[in-house]
Amino acid sequence: MVSEKIPSSFKFKRQLAYGSGIFITFLIFSLVIYFFQGQGPETKSLSSRNSTPEAWYKSQSPPPEIIAIPDGPLFRDEGQLTGKSNLAASIPEGEITLDNTNKLVEYSAPSLISSSVPRVPELQQDDKSIKTMKPTVTITALPRWKKYAVDVATHGNKPMIAIVIDDMGIDRKRSALTISLKAPLTLSFLTYAKNLEAQTKKARQMGHELLLHVSMEPRSTEVDPGPNALLINLSEDEIRRRLNWGLSRFSTYVGLNNHMGSKFTADRKAMRIVMKEIKRRGLLFLDSRTSNKTVGINLAKELGVPVVERNIFLDHENTVSAVNAKLLQVERFARRVGAVIAIGHPRDVTIKALRTWLESVESRGFQLVPLTTIVKKFGYH
Repeated sequence: MVSEKIPSSFKFKRQLAYGSGIFITFLIFSLVIYFFQGQGPETKSLSSRNSTPEAWYKSQSPPPEIIAIPDGPLFRDEGQLTGKSNLAASIPEGEITLDNTNKLVEYSAPSLISSSVPRVPELQQDDKSIKTMKPTVTITALPRWKKYAVDVATHGNKPMIAIVIDDMGIDRKRSALTISLKAPLTLSFLTYAKNLEAQTKKARQMGHELLLHVSMEPRSTEVDPGPNALLINLSEDEIRRRLNWGLSRFSTYVGLNNHMGSKFTADRKAMRIVMKEIKRRGLLFLDSRTSNKTVGINLAKELGVPVVERNIFLDHENTVSAVNAKLLQVERFARRVGAVIAIGHPRDVTIKALRTWLESVESRGFQLVPLTTIVKKFGYH
């Protein structure tokens, strides 16, 4: 058998056709696999819609600027009035005023949601001023004489009478009887009395205003003003130390007045030490006027200390009739001037006379008020 020789060009064409067939077959096979596996762009997109979306912050960065209105208080903290909250302990108590950015809304109901709460204005992204907007808060701390003042309603131009009872706290029985009298009286407790916290707490609960009765040196060497009295021959540091001891005895007083002190209150240098401390603590001073040479009123005005002075002593004479006569004098003084400050003591005759007089004084057209009411209206402050 004679074999036929195949030209080389034909062999090349046959090999090319064979290779092309293999390539086309591979391409078709790949497309089939690709189609059945669902890896097309649309299939992938549809599949991703049914999966759990990824949190935006994992794949995106936050905007370069976040514009927000600052938070402002909408309600008063009840602790501001009672002194029980941590906030009240951390900032000075006082009046809080806000500008138009954050208007203060008084708390008037137990609900925390009120229709009176102003809506937060909508913000415009192109408002450049909002980016730097800050709340303006002004906190004015109340001075202590106002913080612990007993507030009473006043009635027009009725004459005002403030009754101050000195020497409270030593005679526990008579002090308790005085506390039981009709309020508001102004009760001045001696610094060296015992159990002052309990006694003064009860007095406050009964509606009375409180003073601190500070012992000061009298002219007579035969009279003992009591322990830790302020004496003019003491150093400035010792006067301040004794005064601070007295001021630490309890905390709810509006100011102080002098126990005795006819010599001390006439000494300008010694009284200046006292007045500076009174001013620093935001207290008032009632000059008992145990001497007509006292510098208390003038020095207090000079240093900017709220001050008033005693007008009448009720019980120099230890009889009910004498106290009643003084109470009539109190009424005449109040009608003539508009206000009067009278000082008495926890004596049996004074307590008896006051118990009857207090029940009817307002029916005669007078207003019984705590000392601070007269300070606000008539005194220097």
